[in-house]
Amino acid sequence: MSNFSIKKALFGVLSNGKEVYVYTISNGKMSFSVTDFGCTITSILLPKKCNQGFDDVVLGYSTLNKYIDSNCCFGSFVGRFANRIGNAEFELNGETFKLDKNDGNNFLHGGFFRYEKQVWDTTLGENCVTFYRLSPDGEQGMPGNLAVYVKYSLSEDNKIICEYRAKSDKDTIINLTNHSYFNLAGHGSILNQELSIRSDKYLEVDDALIPTGKMIETDGTAFDFGMFKAIGRDIEKTGVGYDHCYVFEDDKQLKRVACLRDEKHNRKMTVDTNLCGMQVYTANFIEGEIGKEGIVYHKYDGICLETQNLPDSPNKKNFPSPVLKAGDEYYARTDYGFEF
Repeated sequence: MSNFSIKKALFGVLSNGKEVYVYTISNGKMSFSVTDFGCTITSILLPKKCNQGFDDVVLGYSTLNKYIDSNCCFGSFVGRFANRIGNAEFELNGETFKLDKNDGNNFLHGGFFRYEKQVWDTTLGENCVTFYRLSPDGEQGMPGNLAVYVKYSLSEDNKIICEYRAKSDKDTIINLTNHSYFNLAGHGSILNQELSIRSDKYLEVDDALIPTGKMIETDGTAFDFGMFKAIGRDIEKTGVGYDHCYVFEDDKQLKRVACLRDEKHNRKMTVDTNLCGMQVYTANFIEGEIGKEGIVYHKYDGICLETQNLPDSPNKKNFPSPVLKAGDEYYARTDYGFEF
């Protein structure tokens, strides 16, 4: 007999009267919640030792209004092109497309019109929720009417499976990801939690965090997570913290790319994806943000493991192409697996 359950609850009402809901999916051992406002993961509850309740292992807010007002991207779905595009422009089929300069001189996470601030259509399954939205031609400066489907599932073996599908009526570019901030302790610093990444290359970036086009070997550097090590061990050598994209084989196959563990709380999270990159971000610019239960978040209180196409790939011919041809289907999958 299945132990899955889905609960729907009113999360809040927008100023235009639109109701926003949150959906909680449980398999009897763990659960996660997601809202139709931005396809945002609002909580992931893992059991404490000896079944003494649960810890919420993602950062976020308790109310809809906080998500409306925030630009921290806690748990949000990001598109049409996640991460950065240098000089906020790219060329496709001989035409130059100008985008929003919302990150200095560059384009970041969709510009000024963010997917995370929209209410999406919703369909429920036994152990999943699927969101849909049509992104019209020209939105965010991007070409093509793009139909986007975002499906979050929970498996019996404690995996949150994120699947993204999209189809455009014009050639376009695409890069979709989830921007959850994980903390396997629930809250507090993540610097003593340990991370491993199955990659020996990361992207070199300039002062504006735009890739230079070079892929740098991690061996012997602060970016080497070939073996488990504490996130904070070498973080000072990076400057302000990790905000870099690791590179994997562009084979479109689902593969293990990373693992995060907290031995004190006896928890581990695995990351499997069919994508060629993963942005590692250690919440370097989160300071004094009041989150769930009134907890104040600080720098290094969470880590994002954002699987994606490579940043600025529309402008880097040596990177795997992010172009989605008209009529073709884009498919991306990432599994976040939990052991406790």
